[in-house]
Amino acid sequence: MIKSKVKDSQTFIKTIENGHYIKERDGRMANVSKIIESFLLEVLGDDEKVEINRNQLAKYFSCSPSQINYVLTTRFSLDRGYLIESQRGTGGFVTLIKVNDTRYHQLSEIIEEASKGNGISYHRANNIIDRMIRENLISDKQAEIIRTVLSDKSLLVPISIRDHLRANILKNIINTLLQGE
Repeated sequence: MIKSKVKDSQTFIKTIENGHYIKERDGRMANVSKIIESFLLEVLGDDEKVEINRNQLAKYFSCSPSQINYVLTTRFSLDRGYLIESQRGTGGFVTLIKVNDTRYHQLSEIIEEASKGNGISYHRANNIIDRMIRENLISDKQAEIIRTVLSDKSLLVPISIRDHLRANILKNIINTLLQGE
């Protein structure tokens, strides 16, 4: 189930049996999402990333793989400081990545700025790229490539959707930068 780091699952099961992960603070039973989240946090521990198999994890918790997807997308999102890396053809393996705090906060502010309003003009995109250079988040060469990708010449779509497309591309570039840590 866990490819890059194996924790003692018997310890976790024993912990569940003792009620540590089953009970919420107010004594209510925890739902399966909370249990899976707790398990993944325990497995991740102090490591920066861990690779898991969704199907095996679903089998382990007697739930569907879509339940695992739900936990990954809602409990391990970028705004919570995590990235999920998934590639086709890996047999259901996904990598859960804990993002570096300082760089994460800088880039998440930029993502938030990129999400405001009705997309991003090329001028505003250049301001964001300049900020990323000033904060040493990207090199001059990376900035040049990003500027080219975000230029009006590259975005051959109707003007009415161009700024939205530019914002989405910029957000995806920033997410990729976060994954490269």
